[in-house]
Amino acid sequence: MGNKTDHIYDGMNTVERCLKRTIDFLIACLCLVFFSPLFLICYIAVRMEDKGPAIFKQERIGRFGKPFYIYKFRSMKVDAEKNEPELCQQENDTRLTRTGRYLRNHHLDELPQLWNVIKGDMAFIGPRPEREYYIRQIMEHDPRYIYLYQIRPGVTSYATLYNGYTDTMEKMLRRLEFDLYYLEHHSWWFDAKILVNTFLSIVAGKKI
Repeated sequence: MGNKTDHIYDGMNTVERCLKRTIDFLIACLCLVFFSPLFLICYIAVRMEDKGPAIFKQERIGRFGKPFYIYKFRSMKVDAEKNEPELCQQENDTRLTRTGRYLRNHHLDELPQLWNVIKGDMAFIGPRPEREYYIRQIMEHDPRYIYLYQIRPGVTSYATLYNGYTDTMEKMLRRLEFDLYYLEHHSWWFDAKILVNTFLSIVAGKKI
């Protein structure tokens, strides 16, 4: 994976990045229409459990270090982070609602991120976007995180497949290594492999 260097260049050139953005936009629009019945079911299920908002938004840091709001179906109780940001413990987190746990286990909470792809905040494949609160901590250990600002964050990533859910600093730093490797080897072929493997992992019921 990535070595500590002064700079890591994006493996895709400008034309390839523009084409990737166009394809992401078109596929996201089609998926938004195709999955609209599933959107409605998820929306109603979240609302019915505790009458709280169905859509959860949270500020993340995207391309060029600019903040944006990521959208998800709410999987936690409304006041889950009333004190301070806290990483979700996938198995035993009492902040998860019953519906939210189901949505997370089947990756349905991520569906609203299609809107982030349409807006251009995210791509389908790219490093997962992080909160500034955790980015500051990561950069204290490894300042190379700043290289990830070169590309759009993704709905899924190379690191997601092989590093799993990130709930500790150790995993965050390991995820960074995977993300830097992805940046350096960014290509259509690499993206296709990640997309296929993500689909197969979800079908197999693997938690990623």
